[in-house]
Amino acid sequence: MAGVPVDMIAIDPEGPGGPEVLVPVQRPVPVPKDGEVLVKVAAAGVNRPDVLQRLGLYPMPPGAPSIPGLEIAGEIVALGSGTGRLQIGQQVCALVAGGGYAQYCTVPEGQCLPVPEGLTLIEAASLPETYFTVWSNLFERGYGAPGETALIHGGTSGIGVTAILLCKAFGLTSIVTCGSAEKCAAALALGADHAIDYKAQDFVAEVAAITGGRGVNLVLDMVGGDYLARNVKCLGESGRHVSIAFQRGQTGELDLGAVMRKGLILTGSMLRPRSIEYKSLLADSLAADVWPLFAGGGLKAVVDRVFPLEAAADAHRYLESGEHVGKVVLEIAHGQADAA
Repeated sequence: MAGVPVDMIAIDPEGPGGPEVLVPVQRPVPVPKDGEVLVKVAAAGVNRPDVLQRLGLYPMPPGAPSIPGLEIAGEIVALGSGTGRLQIGQQVCALVAGGGYAQYCTVPEGQCLPVPEGLTLIEAASLPETYFTVWSNLFERGYGAPGETALIHGGTSGIGVTAILLCKAFGLTSIVTCGSAEKCAAALALGADHAIDYKAQDFVAEVAAITGGRGVNLVLDMVGGDYLARNVKCLGESGRHVSIAFQRGQTGELDLGAVMRKGLILTGSMLRPRSIEYKSLLADSLAADVWPLFAGGGLKAVVDRVFPLEAAADAHRYLESGEHVGKVVLEIAHGQADAA
């Protein structure tokens, strides 16, 4: 691979632990396989699954690199066999199954998207994980449609902010829950129609008041546990409940009578283990229906804070503090790789 160093700097913990295990190490630059491209990474998004992987609570899919990081942006510097859509020198952002916390990362060609017009590489790196997740779950799995109302938990998380923006762009009313009055204000400023401070208010009662007792059409839930029963109470007739995480536990009691009376649909998904073909189809859908909205100002990247790669531990501490509004991103320098 002409012009590509043999070794790179990466974050590759030897075992599970606290943020302190995230230290820079030297690793071989990966070689793109059939259907893959090699990206010189400029920035990588930091997501809650990265924290769970660091703690040893999120098993990696077979064949995924031990290096964490599920989304990147940068420049293509090498092509594997069987590629043909992309070219060396193109700037892309991409969803990956791992390997993002590094100076170089291989990506299936179909999971790459162009950097949206007007966005920096740092901003572009904040998009893939949450946009693939929210688009596939709120719209394709949850059938969100203009005029409907969605309840979104974690309103100022990366997922929550993306859901707010997509609801606004596609004509849905968004009701979000947040952990403080300040975060509620931030969510409203980003475009949420209603924000509930779940620490000071009963979100079930607030949703009933906001909807005039009709309930919401959709719930996008990343909390799980005891929220399941409460979410069901928030859903109106023919409502859909979509689970994407379970921060308060993966089990919860369910009133099947309410599910049957209301005609509810309960579903959910995990993105990381899905096939390359599935993720490539999602990328095509995003490229056609969502990415053009960035150029017109209908969507934007919301980056809360940027850390250098060598401060990945601090980035995790900040993410775990819950203080962020939007995404946390690692910026990746390349002087060390060039000298390797």
